[in-house]
Amino acid sequence: MSTTVTPTTAPLPEAATGAAPTRGRGVGTRLHGLLGAVPTGVLWILVLLWTLPSLGLFVSSFRSETAVKTTGWWTVVTDPQLTLESYRGVFSSSTSDAPDMWQHFMNSAAIAIPATVIPIAIAAFAAYAFAWMDFPGRHWLFVATVAMLAVPFQMSLIPLLQLYVNGAHLTVFGETFTLLPDLDLQGTITAVWLTHIGFGLPLAIFLLHNYMASLPRDVFEAARIDGADHPTIFWRLVIPLSVPALAAFAIFQFLWVWNDYLVARTFLSIGSTDAPMTVRLATLSGSRGQDWHLLTAAAFVSIAVPLAVFFALQRYFVRGLLAGSVKG
Repeated sequence: MSTTVTPTTAPLPEAATGAAPTRGRGVGTRLHGLLGAVPTGVLWILVLLWTLPSLGLFVSSFRSETAVKTTGWWTVVTDPQLTLESYRGVFSSSTSDAPDMWQHFMNSAAIAIPATVIPIAIAAFAAYAFAWMDFPGRHWLFVATVAMLAVPFQMSLIPLLQLYVNGAHLTVFGETFTLLPDLDLQGTITAVWLTHIGFGLPLAIFLLHNYMASLPRDVFEAARIDGADHPTIFWRLVIPLSVPALAAFAIFQFLWVWNDYLVARTFLSIGSTDAPMTVRLATLSGSRGQDWHLLTAAAFVSIAVPLAVFFALQRYFVRGLLAGSVKG
């Protein structure tokens, strides 16, 4: 009499079979799976709903004052009467309450362009030095630079204002030493873009350093073998290879400066002829709020340049944001 023995196989754990665990799943895991199962079409619907307010603002900017104040923007479907009245009002200077937006538009450009170009120029040199040059205290200087990212600029505006107006002085044993003379920058555009430059430099150095440090070392070694010095390597190799990071920071810095209100309001008065568009927009509706319909047109005037900058440089945006995130 023979006995047949059938071998038994113990069930493999779920991790070994590659199947997702079904037991012990937390609420967060279930919620993540639920969100991941949302169809793409539903997400596009949410995107369209999110853009409806902007669409309404854009349509209202081409409607007459009476239409804006009496009917909803969606009535343009049945009454498609469009006009440039609001845009003419924004750029008009025929009345004392008119914004004269061209002047403030140029003021915004005069602030944003230097406050974007100068930090990039300075940060590129500093980032290259931190990444590829060996000098005493390099690591400590870099740590101190990155630490300045944690300084809230809102807390520094009043001390900076006092510095621009009164200078900096140190009194030791009855003797007063002038560390920084009175620059008399209150109420000037220079004070605004100097502030933006100072607070933009730490982020620029950090971003560019991460990108430049990730560049292949073999390229630099080959350049040195060919007799290239640091200035040659910087201008011929590093700058062309760092265009994505430079463009990414340019987008960040330009959008921040162009849309800034707090810094400009601190150093410039509302009635100043040097005020940027953001300061002028705050009082655009008139002394009694009677011209609030002009805000629809002024909003798109103010975002025209940032949109152009973003779309012109957007192909470098993601590459710049990922700068230095992957080695090798």
